[in-house]
Amino acid sequence: VRLVESGGGLVQPGGSLELSCAASGFLFRLYGMKWYRQTPGEERNLVAIISRDSDSTTYADSVKGRFTISRDNAKNMLYLQMHRLKPEDTAVYYCRVNSSSSAFASWGQGTQVTVSS
Repeated sequence: VRLVESGGGLVQPGGSLELSCAASGFLFRLYGMKWYRQTPGEERNLVAIISRDSDSTTYADSVKGRFTISRDNAKNMLYLQMHRLKPEDTAVYYCRVNSSSSAFASWGQGTQVTVSS
């Protein structure tokens, strides 16, 4: 199982970014997926969830209406579009398989998003 996040960077408040997660080593299309984020000294917090066939999405209240989770099962890719970014969105963002199996226990390296003027 391998999950590789990318697309982070420095953006001004009000700006946009799109994060990507390349998945390999498992049948991506069979699993729901999640995005988490983490700031220094805090636990990872759930940002968004998408079902395996994209018919259901759920968002944390803090990002609802600004972030959109999506996926491309043909490419084994997960995405997070982020708009109207705020300084409090600054964090390392991680993708995660929506499963309690130990096969999916490890975390990727994440991608840093910094929102600052």
